[in-house]
This record gives sequence, structure tokens and C-alpha cells, in this order.
Amino acid sequence: MITPTQFNLLFRVEASIAIGSGHLMRCLALAQAWQNVGGKAVFAVATDIGRLQTRLEAEAIAVRFLPVVTGSDEDGKETISVAKQLGVSWLIIDGYQFGGDYQAQLKAAGLNLLFIDDYGHAEHYYADLVLNQNLSADQSLYPHRETKTQLLLGTDYALLRREFWQWRNWKREIPATASKIFVTLGGGDPDNVTLKVMQALSTIEKEGLEAVVVVGGSNPHYDQLQAVAQASPFPIALKQNVTNMPEWMAWADLAIAAGGSTNWELAFMGLPSVIITVAENQSAIAQQLGKMGITVSLGWYHHLTINQLSATITNLLSDHRQRQQMSEKGRKLVDGLGSQRVIDQIMET
Repeated sequence: MITPTQFNLLFRVEASIAIGSGHLMRCLALAQAWQNVGGKAVFAVATDIGRLQTRLEAEAIAVRFLPVVTGSDEDGKETISVAKQLGVSWLIIDGYQFGGDYQAQLKAAGLNLLFIDDYGHAEHYYADLVLNQNLSADQSLYPHRETKTQLLLGTDYALLRREFWQWRNWKREIPATASKIFVTLGGGDPDNVTLKVMQALSTIEKEGLEAVVVVGGSNPHYDQLQAVAQASPFPIALKQNVTNMPEWMAWADLAIAAGGSTNWELAFMGLPSVIITVAENQSAIAQQLGKMGITVSLGWYHHLTINQLSATITNLLSDHRQRQQMSEKGRKLVDGLGSQRVIDQIMET
């Protein structure tokens, strides 16, 4: 068994408007859990991650820039070089550009590897640990893996950041009629789905309604969204680079969100949610959560009309029983201990 003081963890991950911030933010959750037991974390990136770099540095996490094409042979060489410089013996890799050859290259250099995955995209898995926190996670996704590769599957391993940990024993009150709406459509939102949601909200006629809309630092539509918020018939607060997400989730009665890692945060907070799919890798998660009654899944954003969205939100605002059931099921799905469980596996492997 190793101890945190023996080495740093090196995270190889990317974030951008196109990619989004989800991969990096779940890596941050794992890095924070590692810090919590006395370790240090370093992130290696090959793209401009914008204000997320400031967020990492504020968390005492160093950022190393790699002048390479993500997932290339040169990327592997540079990543190995950084790992050797830092005395790292474990790498955490998260991203769809990293395939089997990339894993094999890192393993050949004598490094231990944790690979964070979503749908079994790599042709072969050489990693020591493969983590898939999704509901659809199953051994059948990984028929081509090394015999020693261990699989960490399901929402028991959902990666929640430090700010959520203090909310483990919090109890949500479900009001008879909901009035506070929380909106989060991802860090980048290149297709401006947030605008469609805000337009739908503006058509709802309900006394006492208010909303908080959270966008990432890389969102290119901020000025337009701010104009819509100011013209709204009820108060809409537009917030950027939020670091206290659980506080806003606790404030809200209902969330409108994209599919993806945010769904585990919403479930953990017991916040009834309407989920909109904005990327292919979110589709399966959204559908399953909808079937389980944990969320209302509306499918792909480009098939969704403003009237459909408005009607769904309006119905949920007055349906106390459905919101109560959604909240209870969500809390049972995610207990908030996933990051710690993954760190335990790293230390024991």
C-alpha cells in the first residue's frame, strides 16, 4: 500500500468550449480527495483551459502545458517526461482522444494508470484501473482489457467535488409549489442551449418565480444571456464561474440542466431536474435517469421547442408528489463518497 506523501498524482485532461469542462471538473474532484489525505496534484493540458486554470491554481493545483496534439504519440512522450520529472507513479487520464495505444505507451514507461471512461471508446484497455461512474457502466463495455485491469463501475464512484462533501447529511424540503429554478447547461455551451431555456422560462406566468442561471467562464454568449435576463418578467440572476454550486442547488426547487456529470451532483443534492441532452455522450445517462424517475429527460436540445420546455417546467412546478419522488430517488443513487472510494483503490493497488 502506498501513502499520499510518496508521490504526486498527475492528471492528463482537456477542457475547452467544444469539449466542455466536465472532464476537468471530475478530475478536480478526484484531485481534491487526494489532497484531503495529504497528497499533491498536478494537471497537464495541451489546450487553453481559460479561467479553469485560475480555478485549479486557487485549489493549489499546478498546471503544466504540453505543446502537443492531444492523444498523439508525442503527447504520450511529453506526459511521460512530466511524470518522470515529478516523480509520479500514477497517472489519471480523462478524455475521448486517449485510446488504447496511448495507454499502452504510458504503461510501457512503467507508470500506473487510472483511466476515467464513459462508454468504452478505447479499442483496448491497458490501464490498471478503469473508472466509469455512469449508470450504464458494465463489464460488457470492456471485453478487450488486460487481465489485471480492475473496473470501478457505477454511481458508487461518482466524483463529487469538495464543496459537496459537507452536504451529505443535509435534508431537502420539497415545497408544495416550486418557484426557484436553477439552470446549468455546461461550462462552454457552444450551441447556446441556455438561451432557449431562458426564453422558455420567460413565457411562464407564475407569481413569485425566480431563477439563477450559471454559465462557465468559457461561455461565449454571456452578453446576450445578460440582456435576456434583464428583460425577463421575473428576476433571473446570471452567474459566471460559480464555485458554490451546492449552495445554489440547495436554494433551488427545480433544476434545468444538461446531461453528464452534473446529474450526479443534482441527484446527490436531491434536486428534481429537467435534463436536456447537449452531447452524444450524455444521451444514455439522460435516458436512464428519466426511466428511473430521477429526472425528466427531454432528449436532444435541437428537437426541443420552447413551448415543450415551458410546459414541462410549468407542470413540475405544481407537481409536489413527482418532485418529492425524484428527490428521494436521487439521494439514494449518489451518496457523495465516490471520490474517496477511488482514492482508496489507488492507495491499495
